[in-house]
Amino acid sequence: MTANKTTNRSAEAPDQAALEQFRGYLLRYALLQLRDQGAAEDVVQETLLAAIEGGGRFSGKSSVKTWLTGILKHKIIDHVRRQSREQPLMAESDDPERSETEAVDALFAADGHWRNFPANWGDPDRSFENKKFWEVFEMCAKLMPAKTARVFTMREVLELSTEEICKELGITATNCWVMLHRARLSLRECLELKWFGQS
Repeated sequence: MTANKTTNRSAEAPDQAALEQFRGYLLRYALLQLRDQGAAEDVVQETLLAAIEGGGRFSGKSSVKTWLTGILKHKIIDHVRRQSREQPLMAESDDPERSETEAVDALFAADGHWRNFPANWGDPDRSFENKKFWEVFEMCAKLMPAKTARVFTMREVLELSTEEICKELGITATNCWVMLHRARLSLRECLELKWFGQS
């Protein structure tokens, strides 16, 4: 009987005050994905409202933060879908695209091998636990062209399939793979310079 009471108590829906303490975290997460303060604030507000209204669905199997992040991911996906229907993903100006291609090409020699082999990153898992690392990661992500960052976010953060990304953004699978490749190379170079390369 006591065990049941404990289980029920742990699965109680958090109240509004308890949810509000996660607003800052949720806003940072949404900003990284959407790059728009107004849109980020909107999806966070929608997330908190959905959590309050659907609190009875909180099972207690995960932390409140994980539960809210799951709701937020769906709100971000909904926002991206609405946005892609309203505005097709346009090609950015030639200069950013050219400079991105040149930056990627600069990493490789004519024979296709690395000009400078990637540095030893030591224990990357320790970096993932460091708050400063995530600040550097966010800064590196913001340096990517918007369309490349959007595809990377949809794939690696929101965990959409290539097929879903292509459908939402109206791009081909080849285009998607190229943008993901560029995003990963861009992040690798930036993190190596700004984080792993630091003593």
